[in-house]
Amino acid sequence: MKKFAELQYVRPDMEKIFARVSGDIAVLKEAKNYEEFRNAYMDYVEADTELETSKTVAHIRNTINLLDEFYEAEMVYFNSQMPKYEILKKEMGEVIVASPFKAEMEKEFGAILIQNMEAQKQLSDESIVDDQVKEAELVSRFMKTQAAATVEFKGEQIGNYGLLKIMQSTDRAERKEAFEAWAKLYEGIAPTLEEVYDGLVKVRAGMAKKLGFKSFIPMGYLRRRRFDYTEKELEVFRKQVREVVVPAAAKLYERQKEALGIDTLYYYDESIASPSGNPVPIGDKEYLVGEAQKMYRELSKESGEFFDFMMEYELFDLDSKHGKRAGGYCTILPQYHAPFIFSNFNGTDADVNVLTHEAGHAFAGFTAAKYQKTPELCHSTSEINEIHSMSMELWTYPWMENFFGDKAEEYRKEHLADALMKIPYMLCVDEYQHKVFENPEMTTMERRAVWSGLEKIYMPWRNYAGNEFLESGAFWIKQQHIFLYPFYYVDYAMAQMGAFEFYTKMKEDRKAAWADYYKLCAAGGSMGYFDLLKYSGLHKVLEDGSVKIILKGVFEELGL
Repeated sequence: MKKFAELQYVRPDMEKIFARVSGDIAVLKEAKNYEEFRNAYMDYVEADTELETSKTVAHIRNTINLLDEFYEAEMVYFNSQMPKYEILKKEMGEVIVASPFKAEMEKEFGAILIQNMEAQKQLSDESIVDDQVKEAELVSRFMKTQAAATVEFKGEQIGNYGLLKIMQSTDRAERKEAFEAWAKLYEGIAPTLEEVYDGLVKVRAGMAKKLGFKSFIPMGYLRRRRFDYTEKELEVFRKQVREVVVPAAAKLYERQKEALGIDTLYYYDESIASPSGNPVPIGDKEYLVGEAQKMYRELSKESGEFFDFMMEYELFDLDSKHGKRAGGYCTILPQYHAPFIFSNFNGTDADVNVLTHEAGHAFAGFTAAKYQKTPELCHSTSEINEIHSMSMELWTYPWMENFFGDKAEEYRKEHLADALMKIPYMLCVDEYQHKVFENPEMTTMERRAVWSGLEKIYMPWRNYAGNEFLESGAFWIKQQHIFLYPFYYVDYAMAQMGAFEFYTKMKEDRKAAWADYYKLCAAGGSMGYFDLLKYSGLHKVLEDGSVKIILKGVFEELGL
């Protein structure tokens, strides 16, 4: 493998790929024995791996600069071709599921592979190809609108990340001014974003109807490979969060208000924990990445090998810059078993969080690739994948002095509290999406009213300081998961419970806890959600009473 910047990108010839996969399907249909059958399947896996790698390279380079016309055109090409490819994959799955060699496939690759194929069968159809292309176009419009948004602040144009940093200022007047500019930035693009979301809701609801689902909710669950539970079971977790986590978070916000010495905690105060300011990294990007390499070498042999690989092939893009997509993510170049970490550093503690959270994803992908037979089996669902990342944030606590100096202990306390305090917002995002898709014909203002009502349940402390735009229920538009990945957000909350459980275990027996964590990473997506929890010794958060059990140690540490 070459360094990422040196990887040559060539647009895949989709007609050749269609022909190759069609040929593999023909062999699967006529195979006389399992060896022939398996060889045809593995040829498809090879073709699919090459295609996904090319697509991922284009995706990364597109998100690094959404204003780059070449890679924008490449993503338009993929968005037009992939729905047709998904139909071929669906046909392959149908052949395998109906084949006399199905049992042998299941024995070698696991039951989850067959479940994924059965899901693909329900999700792909010629009737929705145009809808899928439209959905991708709307998603692209959202990303470009958000990435290009700036607002004037103290005589210069500043984007989202610059303002979020200033909203952590120790000067409350400056925080308020930055908050008002941040709200103005989103108010300026709200008409476009809400129009885009309306289009996404309607196109997704339309696809669900064409495919025979009662609404987009079960279709969205199937897209996320939620085979073990439905929205009904998820309500058990929501109820526990409302009863256990919301009151605990409210106490922590009350403490924060007292620590800041203010009468009312406004939204622009939520992101600063003490009057002296949040701990900030003591070095620049190069320093932080260098310290991360030392840290991962000391954490374990496995994590050291992983991060050395990331460094050797320069598998990062961390700087915030104009035209870059918002947020952070980790993805994988499957042909090379190479993770890639994307972020927007802004000089806050979030930069360190990226080097632990996204590196947790990357470590899990790198590890699973050693043990799993196909790239598909390297990645589980988000409820598990986010355990990898959130646990890594906690595994790295002993090294925080290297990043924050004498503020390290303050960082650890604030980070642990913040992890708990974020959970109600995650559930708010999740329930909002369910309510939207229960009634996809809602108007923009009706959606805002839904959000506003849910905020009062999940975040009763939230106060927008009289900002009419945010008080109208518009805050949700800043959450890109709602646009890009429907129903992907409660996963963070469910996974945080697994991370908290690992945290309690690592304090009791660090070596045994790492063994269980490594097992979970190595298993990738070779089992279902519930089976992976059991395999690594974790509770099911969808069982009533489990949240209180899981949080016992964290509550004790936080004095709750």
